[in-house]
Amino acid sequence: MNKTIRRASVFALLLVFALLVRATWVQFYEGQALADDKDNRRNAIETYSAPLGNIIVGGRSVTGSTQTKTGDLKYKRTYTDGERYAAVTGYASQAYAPTQLEGIYTDLLNGTDNRLKSVMDTVTNQRAEPGNVVTTIDPDVQKAAIDSLGDKKGGAVAIDPKTGKILAVVSTPSYDPSSLTDANTAGAAWKKLTSDPEKPLTNRALRQPLPPGSTFKLVVAAAALEDGLYDSVDDKTDSPDPYTLPGTSTKLSNENPNAPCTDATIRTALQYSCNNVFAKMAVELGQDKVKAMAEKFGFNDDNLDVPVRAYTSVYPSDMYPSQTALTGIGQFDVTATPLQMAMVSAAIANDGKLVSPHMVSQITNSGGDVLEDYDDEADSKEIVSSSTAEQLQSAMQTVVNKGTGSNAQIAGATVGGKTGTAQHGENNSQVPYAWFTSYGKSDSSGKEVAVAVMVEQSNAARSEVSGNGLAAPVAKAMMEAALKG
Repeated sequence: MNKTIRRASVFALLLVFALLVRATWVQFYEGQALADDKDNRRNAIETYSAPLGNIIVGGRSVTGSTQTKTGDLKYKRTYTDGERYAAVTGYASQAYAPTQLEGIYTDLLNGTDNRLKSVMDTVTNQRAEPGNVVTTIDPDVQKAAIDSLGDKKGGAVAIDPKTGKILAVVSTPSYDPSSLTDANTAGAAWKKLTSDPEKPLTNRALRQPLPPGSTFKLVVAAAALEDGLYDSVDDKTDSPDPYTLPGTSTKLSNENPNAPCTDATIRTALQYSCNNVFAKMAVELGQDKVKAMAEKFGFNDDNLDVPVRAYTSVYPSDMYPSQTALTGIGQFDVTATPLQMAMVSAAIANDGKLVSPHMVSQITNSGGDVLEDYDDEADSKEIVSSSTAEQLQSAMQTVVNKGTGSNAQIAGATVGGKTGTAQHGENNSQVPYAWFTSYGKSDSSGKEVAVAVMVEQSNAARSEVSGNGLAAPVAKAMMEAALKG
C-alpha cells in the first residue's frame, strides 16, 4: 500500500476512534449532567407534559394543573386561594425554579421520584403517576392569620405543641403563585414582584429574622430558672430601675415609667415587660448561659428544615457586658423568625419539650399509599424542666390576664403570652417591630396551639405600635381558630 495512503487511513481510523470515545463519554458520563441542565428545554417539556401531583391542605387540594393553549408545554400549574397559601406552597413555574414545597418535592410532584415507579414503569422507563404532598396546615387557622394581618406587613406561625404540626404559615403582603406559572406571562409578573418595595416574595414567617424584642425575655427567664439564679418566678430580683448598662453611663429605662419594675419578680417583670430586670439578668447569667438556652430552643441552628429551610435565628457571641444586657431584652444582634418564637412558646406549653416542627404530614403516591410519614418521624427533646415550664406558663398567663397581653384573652381557654416591641433603625429612628408569642389551651376540648406573630409595618401611628395593639389580636384570631370545636 502506498505509504501516504496508509498514513491517511491510520489517521482516519484514529479520528473515528476519537469520535467513538467522545460519543461514549457524552452518553455515559455527561449525559445525566446534560439532561439535568437548567437550560435543557426537554426537561420543562417533560415536566409539563402531564398534570403534576398536588399539595393538600385540610383534605383538599390547593394546587392543580390545566392545559395550555399555545406552546410546547402542555400543562401549567394552577392554585386555589393562591395568596393565602403562597408561603406554604411556593410556586411551580414554567419559567423559574420552583420554591417552597413545590421545590422540595419537585420529583414527587412530577412523577420522577423512584419511589413512585412500579415494576412496569422501571422496565419501560416510563414516568410514573405523580404523588401528592399532604400538609399539616389547618385551613381555618391559615385563613384567620392572613385575614387578621390584612394590609399589615408581617408574618405568623402556629404550631401544635403536642405533635409539632405547623398549623399556619403566613407572610404578608402575599402574592398569587398563578401569576408565575405560565412562561408567556411569568416575566412581567416576576419583574413586578421583584421590584415591589413591599417584597411580597419574601417569606416573613420562615425566612426573615428580625429583632424579637421583649418576647426574647422568655428565653432569659428560662435560663435564669434552669441555672438556679432564681428558684421561682415569684422571687424578687435585685434590679435597680433604671439599670445602668455595665461599663457605660447609659441608663436603660422602661416603656412604662410607673411600672413596678424595681427589684421586680420574673412574673411581674414579664407582666410589665421590665427591661431593667432582664438586661441585668442576662449580665448576671453571662452570655454563654443565655446563648446555651437560646440554642436549646433553636437559635443558631443552620439546618432548621420544616421541611422548607428556615433562616437562622441568631444569638450572638463575643459581646461586651453592655451588649449582653441588650440581648436580654431581645435587642443588639439578636434576631428571630416568627417560626422560632412560636417554637419557644410551643416548648413552654408542652411542659418543656419541643417536638420537631413540620408542615408536611405525609407524602403519598397517586393511589394514596403513604411513601413517608413525617408525623411518625417527629422527635421530641427536653428544652427546660417541667417545673420551669409550668412556672413560665403561669407567668405568661399573668401577662395576658393582668399585663401587657390583654388583647389575647379568649373566653373558654387558658392563654399565656408575651408582647414585644423591637427597636428598628439607628437610635430607634424607624417604626418598631410589634411581636406577640403565645400559647392557648381549650378548657373544654383540651386542644392546644402555640403562636408567634410579627408585624413589621402597619398604618398605625408610631405611638400606637405595640405587640398588644398590633400582634396580639392576630394571635388571638389564630388561637381561636385552632381551639374551636
